[in-house]
Amino acid sequence: MTDTREALQLAKDVGLDLVVVSERKDAPVAKILDYGKHQYQQKKRQRQSSKPTLKEVKLRPNVGESDYSLRINRAVEWLSKGDSVKFQVRLRGREHQHRDRATELLERVVSDLGEVGKVQSFDRRALVVQIVPS
Repeated sequence: MTDTREALQLAKDVGLDLVVVSERKDAPVAKILDYGKHQYQQKKRQRQSSKPTLKEVKLRPNVGESDYSLRINRAVEWLSKGDSVKFQVRLRGREHQHRDRATELLERVVSDLGEVGKVQSFDRRALVVQIVPS
């Protein structure tokens, strides 16, 4: 449709809106659609994409250096995307006698991730630390 008045009349007859999609000088493009529904879908899509999630990382107190660095690098990725990360140290059997090693490990995690995130909560009793992007 070349005539704007015809397009407006056609949209009015159908009960929808005439929306300009592209305002190029040689040939502007317009669509007939329900503008309220379009706005609602845009907002819904925006909310879904920007929703931060909580990622969990479980560690053992005697974790190897390569596993530790792999998990720290993955946590740095997640924090840079805007997700928060929860580190949990799991103790089994006689490891409960050395809770101090587990808290030292969590403090090491906090210091290693200090430049990309900040501590939201640090529970020494449950051996859990939650880090959010800074």
